[in-house]
Amino acid sequence: MEDSMSLIHLPNNVSASEVVQCLREHGYAIIDKLVPGIAMDRIAVELEPYTRMTPFGPDDILGRKTKRTGGLIARSPGARELILNPTILETTRRFLSHASTFQIHCTQVVSIHPGARAQTLHQDEVAWDMFPFPHDYHVQCNTLWAMTDYSEKMGATRIVPGSHKAGRSVEFEIKDSYPAEMEKGSVLVYDGKVYHGGGANHSNQVRSAINLTYALGWLRQEENQFLSCPLEIARKLPDQLLHLMGYQCAAFALGYVNGFEDPMTVLGRGQPGKLMGRS
Repeated sequence: MEDSMSLIHLPNNVSASEVVQCLREHGYAIIDKLVPGIAMDRIAVELEPYTRMTPFGPDDILGRKTKRTGGLIARSPGARELILNPTILETTRRFLSHASTFQIHCTQVVSIHPGARAQTLHQDEVAWDMFPFPHDYHVQCNTLWAMTDYSEKMGATRIVPGSHKAGRSVEFEIKDSYPAEMEKGSVLVYDGKVYHGGGANHSNQVRSAINLTYALGWLRQEENQFLSCPLEIARKLPDQLLHLMGYQCAAFALGYVNGFEDPMTVLGRGQPGKLMGRS
């Protein structure tokens, strides 16, 4: 097997169009040091009370030595900044431009502890009841941000390059995949169709990453943002983040409130009687 450096790494000043090109051709891209490592340290401190109390997964899919801590919008101002990262948002906007809106699908810290086994290689888009989306219809643009240096020994996420074109229910083995090794503050961007999985952690360190996934606005979110983020916090958040959470209408009128009104009116914003600026 080739070493991990055979995976595609892009500089932090890369354009969104270049990232999208990699996603379409290879199913993934690694952007090196898109944010400073200190930004990830700050998020780790903000989330430490929650990651510490998170239980390990109940099965081999979620990982018996893996913790998954959600609700990041309510719990971490630093995570909110990652969600709104301009390079990632513009990449997502371009990659999912065939739909009128996109949204946050899931926010979580994935902490793979020493002794964890490698996760089964899978596609994230199977979350929608295994629905067979057309091979050329993309529904997700996903990210994994390295909170720690991300080495193969620590359980770096494994990617099967080009597997976004393989179709559904294909079984890949670990030997078919490559570890997405990267430095803290770097981010792995990947298509929801690409086969991937957390690696085995053979080190004595915890491998932590922030998983922020974006999906088409008309699909149900994996993480219920309305329940994960209390209204008293939501009212203080910027409009752009609220729209991503679901306080917007998808397609023409999916998600309206109070008889065809913009959902932002629930938070005291927007104009009552209007839907997303429409008369």
